[in-house]
Amino acid sequence: MAEEEQPKDLNYIPEVILKKRKHSEAWALSKKAQLQKKSFQLRKSKDFIKKPEDFIFEYRNREIDLIRMKRRVKWRRGDKSKPSNKPIIVIRIQGKQDMHATTRKHLFSLGLRRIFSAVFVKPTDGVMAKLARVEPYVTYGYANLKTIKELIYKKGHAKIDKRKVPLTDNNLIEQELGKFGVVCIEDIVHQIDNVGPHFKEVVRFMWPFELNKPADGLKGLKNRYKDGGDSGDREDLINELINKMN
Repeated sequence: MAEEEQPKDLNYIPEVILKKRKHSEAWALSKKAQLQKKSFQLRKSKDFIKKPEDFIFEYRNREIDLIRMKRRVKWRRGDKSKPSNKPIIVIRIQGKQDMHATTRKHLFSLGLRRIFSAVFVKPTDGVMAKLARVEPYVTYGYANLKTIKELIYKKGHAKIDKRKVPLTDNNLIEQELGKFGVVCIEDIVHQIDNVGPHFKEVVRFMWPFELNKPADGLKGLKNRYKDGGDSGDREDLINELINKMN
């Protein structure tokens, strides 16, 4: 009988080489992940070249925003309800996507340049018409005394020479508003809460409030609040939202 073939020994690979292979494979996978991430970020960055259809889509959306704004103003003209004598607080809740330049102009005229910024306004016919124009991007309602006090004491800042200055000293208030009989924070609260004769001067003196994003978030819908969205008039319920954002 032929002699049985002896099993061949397995090729011996030094441990150093095995470790080197493993390290090379891990490095290759890591490099691939980095390249994929970089490619995704480049697509999302401002430097990414948009396709012609992207510009057309944005232009159409902005034109639709302008048309809807004109319709809202037209519908509100038929509303002859008497404006309330309560102060209104307006909060910007949407960014600038799909926003027409005219809408942005009205937002800026209200002092709402940043998302989650808030301002007090006097409920006049002109202000209500302006709110109708920007309604999908803001929510508003009647602020009560507790909300006004907490906002001013916690997040109140003055606007002096276009600079944001903390309200830490009543002397600062007296220097700027003393000629109107407003010399302390309590006087500011009183003027806003009662929509006093110097409401306009006080509001101009105040820097827009910078609120926090609500802990439970917003739905992100431009529909009116009463229709299940986020925007528009919340009446007295605005105080609940501010309590979550303050």
